[in-house]
Amino acid sequence: MTTLTFVSRLRSRRPAAVKIREPFGDRIFMIVVKVMLGVGLILVLLPLVYIVASSFSSADAVNSGRVTFWPVDFSLEAYRSLLKNSDVLTGYYNSLIYAVAGTAISVTLTVAIAYPLSRKTFFGRNMLMTLLIFTMLFSGGLIPTYMVVHDLGMLDTRWALLIPNAIGVWQVIIARTFFANSIPDELYEAAMLDGASELRVLRSVVLPLSKPLLAVLALMYTIYQWNTYFDALVYLRDPDLYPLQIVLRNILILNTTRTGATDLATQMHQIQLANVLKYALIVVSSLPVLSIYPFVARHFTKGVMVGAVKG
Repeated sequence: MTTLTFVSRLRSRRPAAVKIREPFGDRIFMIVVKVMLGVGLILVLLPLVYIVASSFSSADAVNSGRVTFWPVDFSLEAYRSLLKNSDVLTGYYNSLIYAVAGTAISVTLTVAIAYPLSRKTFFGRNMLMTLLIFTMLFSGGLIPTYMVVHDLGMLDTRWALLIPNAIGVWQVIIARTFFANSIPDELYEAAMLDGASELRVLRSVVLPLSKPLLAVLALMYTIYQWNTYFDALVYLRDPDLYPLQIVLRNILILNTTRTGATDLATQMHQIQLANVLKYALIVVSSLPVLSIYPFVARHFTKGVMVGAVKG
């Protein structure tokens, strides 16, 4: 008897794998969950599809209500008008500055405060953490914060959108938990034995191992900076400093744009394009965040779970 024949006989005598059936209640529960998720997905996607379809439709089709979930009388006139609008281009430029600079400042400051709080040798870390958490529950209010921004000379400047909310307590908690639970103590001890300072340990040991955390923090702060508008509404008066969200608010609520149009015909044409411009601007303002999220989605989920489970 050859070896292959013996092995084949053993395989033929091996009992078939028993498939474990899920209990009837669990199957019903999963069906209900999938149905609810499907309904939720439809409720989220339908408005998005309608907005995209309307942005690529003609003004007459949108104003007459003929657009459902597919462009009617396909047109790029709304996007061409947005690219010619000085407000939109300026707002887009300002939002990019706020998002990039604000994210860099916020991530740097968050790591700078979270790393000492994660070290067991840092004296008073529990008291400092208690004070940070206290700010999540209570704040000075809008008027005192406005007075502080005014007294610091940041009113009507870009710094008013970058400094006052540069550190998020929730992000500090996530970073502190990651440093405390994901970086082995043996690495700290080995670096200290080699004569490395705390700053060198942070730069050469901790940060290279914290790329998922940095991606999570960058995504959180970028989304916040890109979507923020209330701070700009309170602290900014110069239209040249307005972020894109303020421009979007003016178009959606106030229905005003600085197009420079003087003749009546051009103004009437802009009024007819008002609804299409709203949809096109929503699409344009959402593209940067939607394009960034897929690259850091798995890191985002991991970072949120670290802060929720081990916090």
